[in-house]
Amino acid sequence: MKVMRLKIMLIAGGIGFLALFGLLAFVAIFISNEEHSSDGGDFIGGIGGISVSADVLKHQPMVEKYAKEYGISEYVSTLLAIIEVESGGRLLDVMQSSESLGLPPNTLDTEASIQQGTKYFADLLRSAERSGVDGNTVIQAYNYGGAFIYYVARRGKAYNFELAENFARERSGGSKVTYTNPIAVKKNGGWRYRYGNMFYVDLVSQYFISPQFDDEMVQVVMNEALKYEGFPYVFGGDHPNTSFDCSGLTQWSYRKAGINLPRTAQQQYDVTEHISLSEAKPGDLVFFHSTYNSGTYVTHVGIFVGNNQMYNAGDPIGYADLTTAYWQKHLIGAGRIK
Repeated sequence: MKVMRLKIMLIAGGIGFLALFGLLAFVAIFISNEEHSSDGGDFIGGIGGISVSADVLKHQPMVEKYAKEYGISEYVSTLLAIIEVESGGRLLDVMQSSESLGLPPNTLDTEASIQQGTKYFADLLRSAERSGVDGNTVIQAYNYGGAFIYYVARRGKAYNFELAENFARERSGGSKVTYTNPIAVKKNGGWRYRYGNMFYVDLVSQYFISPQFDDEMVQVVMNEALKYEGFPYVFGGDHPNTSFDCSGLTQWSYRKAGINLPRTAQQQYDVTEHISLSEAKPGDLVFFHSTYNSGTYVTHVGIFVGNNQMYNAGDPIGYADLTTAYWQKHLIGAGRIK
């Protein structure tokens, strides 16, 4: 079953952007997302946490306002992380979005910057969905421009650092400059190409905090499943080399915890203890009917992770909000592995 809505999942890692300057104390916050606007969900707006400075956090209400206006409320966390990278929340043009309008840098005031930056990000998401590229491509495109989406689309449709580096090299004519960001030093000896910032995905993603689960078995399952966040849905896929469909992902991930599930969603439903969603605990499976015409009652399965969220092979693989109208319409219930 395909969920045709691009989502972004970014896992924390690296060294804080503002740690370079040693100025701001960071506060860890959890941003819940009660207004998912599409069938799927995203880790960063639902289950995960985000660690940003107080100067950035004060812009959250305005970010939420314009994210709702442009239909991307599930990306509030991503937009706040972008603000942290672009300005630390301390410049008027907090999203550094003036240039996306063809204006000189720092032309826009704070509200205009957030409005334009959010609109620009929404436009990139739509372009990415049409092109079939993954979420990290959108993050990098915020820095590089929309041309990067088409660059990735012609080269496998999945972001990787090599593509970001090659794009910068081509656009800069190969000219390098010194670069003192610790992530850059760690990765590439302290230099980058003159075009944009090829480490942008790292810089944004480091502000996200991965979810942690109490149960050891569930953590093993999720640690494996999270490796494939952003991978495309592939009907019949059951291996990292091919990507996954819904039951292929659950079978592969649970196997890492020593649990052998049968191959299809219907078969997995048949071997579980059927419970209501209200009884479900992280690590239970969630089942759905009639998501496509498969000839079976059960047509889709995901991993329940708590807080009305599941992790599943949508398109791409990622988190989904079970309270949305789409999932409620097709929900059968949860299944506990016996």
